[in-house]
Amino acid sequence: MILDEIIEKTKEDLQRRKIEIPLDLLGRSLASNPYAPRDVKKYLTSTKEEPVRIIAEVKKASPSKGIIKEDFDPLAIAQEYSANGANAISVLTEPHYFKGDLEYLTQIRRYVPTPLLRKDFIVDKYQIVEALVYGADFILLIAKALSTKELKELYEYALYIGLEVLVEIHDKEDLTKAMKCGANIVGINHRNLDTFEMDMQLCDKLIPMIPNGKIIVAESGVSNTETIKRLSSIGADAFLIGEHFMRVPSIKDELETFKNAIN
Repeated sequence: MILDEIIEKTKEDLQRRKIEIPLDLLGRSLASNPYAPRDVKKYLTSTKEEPVRIIAEVKKASPSKGIIKEDFDPLAIAQEYSANGANAISVLTEPHYFKGDLEYLTQIRRYVPTPLLRKDFIVDKYQIVEALVYGADFILLIAKALSTKELKELYEYALYIGLEVLVEIHDKEDLTKAMKCGANIVGINHRNLDTFEMDMQLCDKLIPMIPNGKIIVAESGVSNTETIKRLSSIGADAFLIGEHFMRVPSIKDELETFKNAIN
């Protein structure tokens, strides 16, 4: 299972980082941190004036596709996203399978005003403190990778230190975990992280089970306005899009097209 493999590698890296920079030392750097986390909920909530909200992803590679973008400049990509209407920016920080880097967060936060998501396989409070130190406004927690108890503890800790959380689900069991931890932002990932197979009907199955008042984010496989219109019509507020933007000739034109999909 690729998810188990990634989690195992993440834990190995984590042990090394904890030795190099212990948690208390990492936490002390927060005193000089110039970046207070922003309230991302208002950026992701669909409104009549702005029905389509986009979380645009800075993504070099993936386990299923390998290198997606050869000429990869994370800051330039983020600046283009921000300048052309992205409501939030997802920054992949997992180094082995997605070729991400924590430093990308800091680089982007320094020059880009748009809220930032740390996209990684978070299994420990240490990674949540890292996210805050390096400039994230919210983090991803993957229900499939955590027990209900672990998810709840990490979720509550993130809120406690000021970060919002996107809780990612793929099935009814994940949704149950998300609701037990009190998730306000629920991401439905069309991609199965064990097999990497896609199910573009997943939102149809899961959205009716999600209580009113939650922000719903559709993830993976969103690559045209028809999909955005359909998923918006059944309750999706926002769309996390990475690979598609990395492959198009003009991010500016594509973002504009997607943002205006319902107008």
